[in-house]
Amino acid sequence: MFSKAIVRMPAQSLVDGITTAGLDEPDYPLALEQHRHYIDALESCHLTVEVMPADEQFPDSMFIEDTALLMPRCAIMTNPGAASRRGEVKQVSARLKQYYDKVESIQAPGTIDGGDIMMVGDHCYIGLSERTNQDGASQMVELLQAYGYSGSMVTISEALHLKSSVSYLENHNLVVTGELCDMAEFAEFKQLRIEAAERYAANCVWINNRVLVPAGYPQSTGMIQALGYTVIELDVSEFRKLDGGLSCLSLRF
Repeated sequence: MFSKAIVRMPAQSLVDGITTAGLDEPDYPLALEQHRHYIDALESCHLTVEVMPADEQFPDSMFIEDTALLMPRCAIMTNPGAASRRGEVKQVSARLKQYYDKVESIQAPGTIDGGDIMMVGDHCYIGLSERTNQDGASQMVELLQAYGYSGSMVTISEALHLKSSVSYLENHNLVVTGELCDMAEFAEFKQLRIEAAERYAANCVWINNRVLVPAGYPQSTGMIQALGYTVIELDVSEFRKLDGGLSCLSLRF
């Protein structure tokens, strides 16, 4: 169960953020409105939410999940794969030191994004992607082992991040789409397979027996509800334009 979350306000410079989505330019006022609704949803899941101010130097900094992995016994700061995002880590690290006695860091030339890490109990699946390299993933596994956790690597090619295509909903339930459906690493889970037309919905977030899902994907929402979860639908259209999803917008611990 989670009790806290940290989010970061979108900066006006988000229109200059990294994107491969091929969609329209994000609307800043609408992004702010959607972000407020996101915070409201986190609070409805009984989380205390700390809101960090926007930083105009970093257009992608509202995607705060990419800067750290938060485990019960330690926080591990990442080294993002996009060079323009590496400066985001310092301020987030300072905040996390208010909550964690142990804050570790991934060192260059290793790179890793938090969006490539899926926690399942005491184990973390780490996606090797355009943003996360072998060195960064190996360092992460070593740090996890030092604190009594474990980690393993999964090579992905179709999505930006591992969690773009898979989300763990606890109770052995896994939302999955695309190339990950047939991977042996995930064969043991009960899979909710998302069709290609709704693949964006594969990035959803379990929080204290509720599941945040992006609005507009009725088949995916129906499958999750059928398992007994309370679903909270959120419109995150402006963040999708920047390759972002629901999990990217917060650090939960």
